[in-house]
Amino acid sequence: MQYTYDENAGIVQLILDNDNYKHLIKARRQKVGDFLSFRNLKNSFLYNYKIISIDKKSATLELFSSEEKEVEVEKKLHLGWCIVDPKTVEKELPYLNELGVDKITFFPSDYSQKNFKLNFEKLEKILINSSQQCGRSSIIKLESEKSLKEFILKNPEAYMLNFSLKTVDSVKEEINTIIIGCEGGFSKAEIQSFNQEKIVGFKTPLILKSQTAISAVASKIII
Repeated sequence: MQYTYDENAGIVQLILDNDNYKHLIKARRQKVGDFLSFRNLKNSFLYNYKIISIDKKSATLELFSSEEKEVEVEKKLHLGWCIVDPKTVEKELPYLNELGVDKITFFPSDYSQKNFKLNFEKLEKILINSSQQCGRSSIIKLESEKSLKEFILKNPEAYMLNFSLKTVDSVKEEINTIIIGCEGGFSKAEIQSFNQEKIVGFKTPLILKSQTAISAVASKIII
């Protein structure tokens, strides 16, 4: 882990209990006198603490130093992801966070299964764990919209990932927002209603799963 998340990081005296106590003190066997790094993910500061005491259920840390240290990729990419199985989202989210995706907006499309519901609280916990591991100083912002139409109205500059002779590579510098379909892709009506000049694809005849497509497009645009 590059740092530990604690919403209270930044205060002079930090009390470790619950999961952070179990992980740092019980599992990693940190001891009095050790220095630990924390972030609160509300700002770009990295806070360094010294353990000053440990008891059976908690540990007390004292702020030693702090520094503003933003760890982010330069490209800000917003993904519009048609709702898929929550298990697929949970599996893919850490990879997208590591790549540096700035924001993901979820919305139902014509081929989305209507019974799928996303647990944003659970997704944020996954993102926090990911950022602790990769060192990112933030997590992906998560939002939702009622429909593809509503998303396009609010993001008229968006591109759509689909089969197209125009490749992602050829316009990736222009793409700041891109829409990825669910399993089964987009309906004919959705494709026909979209700006045809902003439909882009990959240089492959193969059909990709939604999670494969979203990681592939994020990699091509960001890295």
